This record gives sequence, C-alpha cells and structure tokens, in this order.
Amino acid sequence: MNANAEHKRTIGYWSVVSIGIGGMVGGGIFAVLGLAVQLAHGGTPIAFILAGLIALITSYSYAKLSVKFPSRGGTVEFLNQAFGTGLTTGGLNILLWVSYAIMLSLYAFAFGSYGASFFAPAIQPIAKHILISAIVILLAGLNVLGAKAVGESEKFVVAIKVAILLFFVAVGLQSMNPSNLAPSRWANPFQLIAGGMIIFLAYEGFELIANTAEDVKNPAKNLPRAYYTAVLFVILLYALVSIVTVGNLSVGKIVAARDYALAEAARPFLGAFGFALIAIAALLSTASAINATLYGASRISYIIAKNGELPEMLERKIWNNPVEGLLITAAVTLFVANTFDLSSISVMGSAGFLIIFAMVNAANVVLHKETKSKSWLSGFGVLASTSALAILLWQETLRSVSNIFILIFIVAMSFVAEAVYRRFTGRTILPLIRV
Repeated sequence: MNANAEHKRTIGYWSVVSIGIGGMVGGGIFAVLGLAVQLAHGGTPIAFILAGLIALITSYSYAKLSVKFPSRGGTVEFLNQAFGTGLTTGGLNILLWVSYAIMLSLYAFAFGSYGASFFAPAIQPIAKHILISAIVILLAGLNVLGAKAVGESEKFVVAIKVAILLFFVAVGLQSMNPSNLAPSRWANPFQLIAGGMIIFLAYEGFELIANTAEDVKNPAKNLPRAYYTAVLFVILLYALVSIVTVGNLSVGKIVAARDYALAEAARPFLGAFGFALIAIAALLSTASAINATLYGASRISYIIAKNGELPEMLERKIWNNPVEGLLITAAVTLFVANTFDLSSISVMGSAGFLIIFAMVNAANVVLHKETKSKSWLSGFGVLASTSALAILLWQETLRSVSNIFILIFIVAMSFVAEAVYRRFTGRTILPLIRV
C-alpha cells in the first residue's frame, strides 16, 4: 500500500506545469545558447527541436512512472522500483543529486552574471558573488514555506518571463533576415545534433514534476498532461527564440556575445531597452529555475538521506517537510557557484542527465506491465538518450577533452561513494512504495 495515500494534495495542474516550465526555461538557454549557435549555425532551431524530442519521449516514461509510483523521491523511486536496491541504483541516485547541484550552480552563476551587468564594471565581480548568494538563500527560504508556496510563486514568475520572451519573439520576427536560417547556413548533421545535445540541459527541468507527484491533485489526469504541456510548450518557445536570435544576428556576432546572446539579439530591433529587458528576463528565468530545482532536488537529497544514501546524521527529521535536504542542496550550490567556473561543467551536467534519462526510460521498459506502458516507446527513449550522449561526448572529445575526464570522475565517484558507504554500513535502499 502507498504510505502516502492520505497525504494532503495541494498542487493543481497549472502549478505543476509552471514548475516544469520554470525548471526548463532557466539558466540553460541564456547561458549556452551561444555555444549551440556556434555548433549548429543557422540550424540552431532544428537542434533545439531534436533535443526537445528526446525530452518529450522521456516525459512519457516519467508520466507513467509518476502515476504508478507517486513519491517525493521522483526519479530515485523509479530506479529503486525497477532495478532493486543494489549498487547500480545507489550510484545513479548519487549521480542524480550531483547533476542537480551542477545545474543549480549553473543557474545561480548565470543569475549573478546577468545581474552584475547592471553595476559599474569595477564592482561587477563582487556584485556577481553577492547576487549568487542572495538568490540561493532567498529561494531556499521560499521553499521552506512548503509546496503550495512554491507552486503559487512559480505561476507568477513563469508568466512574467514567458511574456517577455514572447514579446521578444513577436517583435523580433518582424525584423529578422530569413536567409540566416537557410539550409545552406546550417552546420553539418553531426554538429547540428551536437548543438542540440549541448543545449539539452535547457530541457532537463521537466523531470522536477516527478517530485511533485505526492502533492498533485488528481495525479492520474494532471501529471501526464502537465509533463506533455510543459515540454511541448518549451520546445515551441525555444524554437521561436532561436529563430529570432539567428535571424537578427550573424553567427559571428552571436558567438562573440556568447554569454549574453539573447540580450544582444534584441539590440537590432529594441535597442538598449531590449538588451535590458532580456537581461531582466534572464534574471527571472534563472531565479525561477533555481526555485523549481530546489523544490525537486531538496526532496531528492532528503529521500537519499532517508534511505541511507547520505550519512546518518542527515537523517534526523527536524521538521515535517524535508527542509534539511533543501538546506544541504542550497549549501552545496552556494559553494560550487561561488568557487568554480561552470562554463565547461555545464556540458557535463547535460551528460549526467542524459545518463539518468536513459536509465529512467529503461526503468519503464522493465516496469511496463505495472505502469501499463508501451515498452517499445520507452525502449526508443533509451536508444535516443544513449545516442545523444555518445554524440555529445564525441563532440567534447574534439572540443575539450578535459570535460570528458570531469564526467568520468563525477560518474566514478558517485559509484565509489555508494560502494564505500555500503561497505561500512551494510545498509540497503528500500523503496518508499510497496506494490
């Protein structure tokens, strides 16, 4: 029986959609759009669509698993149910949490960088770190208020940032040069796909919906609809935004302004006002992504602690809500975002989530009878995710082999940490939901 059957459900359909969109339309598109254009050139909108299709296929597995196994553990619970309590599940659980921390750090870093652009150059370095710390602390505090507060705030922030991006699209479409998007301006097919995989981190936030399943009203109806609505909307939005960006700026100018490509793309048709407006949208988007990811990642870290993945001292339940997990995640984010250069590790974040998504698709293949799913569709998701990962890794081998070593280290340490902890404690992971 589901131990959470009597849990009070507080989140409605639109709040869940907002959490999914808020997790996706975040720091990723603002931070690495320029890199995607550098690889895909005029075919960047196609690259976004390709990455979005992988996210959409994987959302099918998430939707089926979320309805069958609604839990704050989300992805962690799916892996436990499909693959048991062994080293594989434990290592993947840790890798998932590390990937969340990497993405949160990237979002916080992007927020600080965009915010600092409004200050005098002399104080921008200090301002960036102050803003990084302030946004993480502020949104961690908001999350302490509970799931309903998170959902309500997401609806408000998502509405504002999406409105700004749609305004950018509506005005920018009228001044663009269609020849910039002609097939003759596209990169070769390999680079086109690689561009989509590098930008894949811009889609990773949809899986945060899984962590809301325990709190969602009428989950059998609302969860699948929320997944598909959020992913399809973001695919369309990203395609339009990239069309306007490439259509208004040459590839050379976009690459030159790689860290703020969207804001620079607004200059030709909106001037300095447009630059400031898109910078503000970047602040709202990264803040929203931090908010949504903290909501999900805090519960991931909590469930890992509850099941023995983290030291026992972290399992003490001081509050009814999993606030301790949220505080741990926020603390790690503050450290990483204020200490490291995240431009290269953002690519490794994409790779980490592609590994996790491949395994979640595989989990739904294993559990397709219980979830009443089409196993071939989730099997195709496994193939798509692993192929995308292979292309991303090959491209990174050509561009920066050091990123490959970073990924190997992250994955290896996740499983080493799990193995060592099991060796000294003898504990096993128990699923939260018994069926």
